[in-house]
Amino acid sequence: MIYGYARISTKSQSIERQIRNIKDLYPTAVIVEEVYAGTKVQGRKEFDKLLSKVIKGDTVVFDSVSRMSRNASEGFELYQKLFNKGINLVFLKEPHINTATYKKALTNNIPMTNTDVDFILEGINKYLLSLAKEQIRIAFKQSEKEVKDLKQRTKEGIETARLNGKQIGQTRGSKLITKKSIKSKKQIQKYSKDFDGNLKDTEVMKLIGIARNSYYKYKKELSEELKNQ
Repeated sequence: MIYGYARISTKSQSIERQIRNIKDLYPTAVIVEEVYAGTKVQGRKEFDKLLSKVIKGDTVVFDSVSRMSRNASEGFELYQKLFNKGINLVFLKEPHINTATYKKALTNNIPMTNTDVDFILEGINKYLLSLAKEQIRIAFKQSEKEVKDLKQRTKEGIETARLNGKQIGQTRGSKLITKKSIKSKKQIQKYSKDFDGNLKDTEVMKLIGIARNSYYKYKKELSEELKNQ
């Protein structure tokens, strides 16, 4: 069975690019989608479900190593665990650490000669295996570093903007104007008996499908806006 795992950090991001990349090379892959803001493996519900059902011989495809884990130690540990279970791992952007490549490094040892040079050949084989493991570690370390660098750049950007006198975030007490708030206020004004309509608050809420807290928030803002006109 071939699975494709696609993950984004927030709902505002698009997951389509990852799915498209996976499907281009593995059109029969069963796609598992996840929206998760953390960097650790634990806590990803869909990924946990996938890990619980994959069996020896199955393949899991990732668009990049960062989709599997952005925590270096956990990522390498999970890689080794899945490899030992016989699960094939494919990383489209880092093919040099695919389990097929790692497996090749394990099995393609230089044959012994039953001579005095065997201790040299044994050392070479151990070096090649260590090199393969180190490449995997480096890939996960790089993924973790990218997260830290991004957080640092964001922090520095916010501080620079603040020092330049720019408003960061919403000002305390200010109103956040959205398409939803504009539409809701128009409907409240139209149907509420406190404005142009003849319906009670609970009836308006049910009619326009809005939560109680949002309703009274918009109603209060609407009253203030009409009062200031």
